[in-house]
Amino acid sequence: MSTTDAKITVNPIDKDKIATNPHLLPYAHTLGSAIIKPIDEGKIKGRSLKSMYKQTENSLTQIKEQVDLLVKQAQKIHDRIAISESIYQAECRITPLVGHIYHLYEKSDGTKVLSMIGPDDWGSSSPYTHVAEVELLADHTWDVLS
Repeated sequence: MSTTDAKITVNPIDKDKIATNPHLLPYAHTLGSAIIKPIDEGKIKGRSLKSMYKQTENSLTQIKEQVDLLVKQAQKIHDRIAISESIYQAECRITPLVGHIYHLYEKSDGTKVLSMIGPDDWGSSSPYTHVAEVELLADHTWDVLS
């Protein structure tokens, strides 16, 4: 077949209606193309901000709970120090042992006494006012039981 015998094909579509680079068009160029919708940047940013605020609020709530727990633990240690100071200044005629329970009393003159005798063991009348039931811990601080 010679080149003169070859048929020349002519595109019947008007050249003004053909895109040379259809993949660069801002809209679908054929009936079967994917739908291209303009992006609503405000909506996307709004959703992102809402999600970000929710996540950071959750994180801040978690941190607040942890801080509250630390404050409670610090307060408990502070209370142990205060009662320990009070007990070590009290009159004590026994040698307290770690892990044992004792009772702190206050005399009518305001001085304190550490005793092994509980408030129910005094019988009908106790000579002292019961302040606290305490336990000696291994670090030689005292834990208030009641």
